[in-house]
Amino acid sequence: MIYFHNDYSEGCHPKVLERITATNMEQTPGYGEDLYCLQAAQRIRTLCGNEKVAVHFLVGGTQANLTVIAAALRPHQAALGPAGAHINVHETGAVEATGHKVLSVPSTDGKITAQQVRSVVMAHRASASFEHEAQPKLVYISNPTEYGTLYKLSDLQALSDTCRELGLYLFMDGARLGYGLAASDNDITMPDIARLCDVFYIGGTKVGALFGEAVVISNPAIQEDFRYLIKQHGGMLAKGRLLGLQFSALMEDNLYFEIASHAVRLADQIRATLDKIGVPYLVPGTTNQIFPILPDSFLEELGKNYMFTEMKRVDGDHRAIRLCTSWATTQQNTDALCRELERIAAL
Repeated sequence: MIYFHNDYSEGCHPKVLERITATNMEQTPGYGEDLYCLQAAQRIRTLCGNEKVAVHFLVGGTQANLTVIAAALRPHQAALGPAGAHINVHETGAVEATGHKVLSVPSTDGKITAQQVRSVVMAHRASASFEHEAQPKLVYISNPTEYGTLYKLSDLQALSDTCRELGLYLFMDGARLGYGLAASDNDITMPDIARLCDVFYIGGTKVGALFGEAVVISNPAIQEDFRYLIKQHGGMLAKGRLLGLQFSALMEDNLYFEIASHAVRLADQIRATLDKIGVPYLVPGTTNQIFPILPDSFLEELGKNYMFTEMKRVDGDHRAIRLCTSWATTQQNTDALCRELERIAAL
């Protein structure tokens, strides 16, 4: 069975593993106060073009999301995002478990617009019973989104301007950020994100690390006491250097961006094959995630040798699936998948 169902099936990039192995017997301070974490944080500040951002390393995406939101919000405040937001559908109520409601707005492409944010906030403020409702205070976005779509720079600028005008925080989930930055139609840079978002994170778990996310905080109000929140939410890893080592390796010699570009290039090859055989998409995209709509009979044949993710039934005879490449996807497996797609289409 060849796996194309996610971007975290393998361990980590060999250069990351080499760095961990080479330093295995070193003694360092714990809890992220070691030289490697400091080195990785500085490399990220340089990438962001901002020496004042705070950088913290956490183990996973859900932990990063709930910790950031807990740090940003008072008890009566809520996070606002698109209906398909990871915090709304894939985190088992983790944010609600910290005492904060997740508010959602309809979305067909995984994105939320500045106008939607404004509408929700103004409706809340105009409500006669506003104090009986959770107050929207933070806007949560993912880039790429759960559907592999991207925010353009103009989208991000509009969201940032609206949030700042209305007194909201803007938080970007960057679990797959590398793949978004590598996409052919991306026009956002890391300095743009650091400038326009109050807080975001650089995903490692899905982009070459064994585990780990690097939380980058631009807004001083969220920076305050953040390590207390990390500890309180079980995120302060005693062997914190394992996170710093990984991000130090990924941010060295452009490795993070090179391996993300590799995944996107192979995804583009698969998209070209799907286009050739006339397959439509649930949502078109340019990142490492692909969402083709295929007949049940096609998927039954494909599933004999290839693993994919079921997304939704489109009609009585067709389903949308997700095919996903990663930093570890091989050219050999990609070529084999493309040949198989063409073979089944010809049956």
